[in-house]
Amino acid sequence: MKKSFWRFWGIVIAIAITIISCHSLPKPNHVTIKLSGWGGSPVEQKLLTQVLQDFEAEHPQIKVKYEVISDQYMDVMKTRLVGEAAPDVFYLDALEAPFLMSQNVLEPLNNYITPKFDLADFEPTLLNSFKYQNYIYGLPKDYSTLALFYNKKAFAAAGLNTPPTTWDELRTYSKQLTGKLNRYGFGEMPELARQMYKIKAFGGQVIDANGDAVFASQQALQGLQLVIDQYRQDRSSAQKSDVGTNSGSEMFGQGKVAMVIEGNWSIPYLQETFPELEFATAEVPTINNKKGTMVYTVAYVMSKQSKHKAEAWELISYLTGKAGMQKWTGKGLALPTRQSVAEKLGYDQDVLRSPLVAGVNYATPLQVGKHPATIVNNFDNQFISALLGQQTLKQAMLRAQNEANQQIRAME
Repeated sequence: MKKSFWRFWGIVIAIAITIISCHSLPKPNHVTIKLSGWGGSPVEQKLLTQVLQDFEAEHPQIKVKYEVISDQYMDVMKTRLVGEAAPDVFYLDALEAPFLMSQNVLEPLNNYITPKFDLADFEPTLLNSFKYQNYIYGLPKDYSTLALFYNKKAFAAAGLNTPPTTWDELRTYSKQLTGKLNRYGFGEMPELARQMYKIKAFGGQVIDANGDAVFASQQALQGLQLVIDQYRQDRSSAQKSDVGTNSGSEMFGQGKVAMVIEGNWSIPYLQETFPELEFATAEVPTINNKKGTMVYTVAYVMSKQSKHKAEAWELISYLTGKAGMQKWTGKGLALPTRQSVAEKLGYDQDVLRSPLVAGVNYATPLQVGKHPATIVNNFDNQFISALLGQQTLKQAMLRAQNEANQQIRAME
């Protein structure tokens, strides 16, 4: 009996000591927030890691757990948002933004933004891509437009001294350059992501106010016909698959084409991969007397589920603030979305980047409503078919438009 008694009190005392010990353990003096994004180049990943370390040094009470999602990024993110397992902060591409902004899963940022943050410093075109019903849901971290890249040696060999300024000139140049130092004069990327500004040049649209596809209109076809005619009639342009390459930058770098329309990402790639290549850039040639290009941007957004919203905002405001953005874009891997940072870094005067910076004022954002995959996939599949001569452009675009709208109806 005595043994049982002392055994009982021994257990009680042991439990008490354990409880007291647990209560006396030091509590964590920081909050950990999770940041998710897709992977970039090793150089980009190293740079972002450094910027995050700088943030933690300035905010010792906040730790950032950075997660790279390599495959099916948006599918993973949508699943986590539904399952209430989303990160506190994550990347959101402008193309996908309209759908997520409409689903009440993102935290509006209006109440966090102070006058000191200087919202007016952002390029309006970029900021507007993340606005929905008078709320700001994301702050753009960087961007790129498209510019004309041209091979200086090829131009000199063909007796061309200046880049083309109109699309008619581009087609004429392209014919002169084909079969000389390069197999083709121009490298064409037929995806909708590269063609929207041509659709708009004659007053066409990709979608209407209801989100329905309308890219088979006569105005839209006028812009797209330029691509078909250059490829099929002039035979002075090529797709990447025609010349055994994986990108527009690669076919230009390898000398398969003398001109290509690409983004800021091509500059470091070409300089590192093809150091002997002599190239220059210019603004995209006008179509129908109108300037046009595309703009691609990505924002940092906050999950509405975040349990650490104040800390999440600290991270977003640092990464998209003037100092943080200068660190991120200072090496030229991406262009800053703040006008003051672009000026400070001199990109508006940079011999290669100034045409890209100039284009943001008139660029078409890559946004096609709440069902981007449906719109993009149907367009891309049928436009390629027209480019290859398997059907007329009008037939292809009508088929793509009808199929896209049927699929949209089925989802709503």
